[in-house]
Amino acid sequence: MPILTPTDFTAEIVYLGIVPDREAGLLSTPLERVEVDWTGFAGECHGGLTRPSCSRVTSQYPRKGTEIRNTRQLSILSAEDLDAIAAGIGLDRLPPEWVGANLVLRGIEGFTDAPPSSRLVAEGGVALTVDMENAPCQLPARVIEDRAPGHGKAFKTAARGRRGVTAWVERPGALTLGERMRLHVPPPVSRRWI
Repeated sequence: MPILTPTDFTAEIVYLGIVPDREAGLLSTPLERVEVDWTGFAGECHGGLTRPSCSRVTSQYPRKGTEIRNTRQLSILSAEDLDAIAAGIGLDRLPPEWVGANLVLRGIEGFTDAPPSSRLVAEGGVALTVDMENAPCQLPARVIEDRAPGHGKAFKTAARGRRGVTAWVERPGALTLGERMRLHVPPPVSRRWI
């Protein structure tokens, strides 16, 4: 018996990108197509099967740098949430590159609330597993402030509950702009998602 329920929530891929060098900054580079393997998007610095633990998991791994499974291979946001963040910081538009986005979807209002363990399944077969909400941090705020002085400080507040999710690859392949993805949710199924 299937455990995940396909929903009527589908969305179009409107942005694909990679952050090629974490040390150089959070800014992502836009792509029209990306190869996806077990480690994430090809060329993405946050990729890998494992990663060092960070401040987000110090309750589980008090020593930063502990090797753990990488469930944060990708940063996925909705265009609707990006628009709301832009309005919240006083900009007409917030480019996905500025927040280090890997994937932006248009068509699922409130996407940041997608339940952990949900799947996004693309028409071509790629499947991504939602880990959890991606809490706002200062890194995008710095990029925004550099490119739109006076607007970066408001990012963390405006992005709360709208920063999208982190995810990992369940099934590899390739993704292209314009491709559609369907949301599949785990039990218990909230009325919001069906």
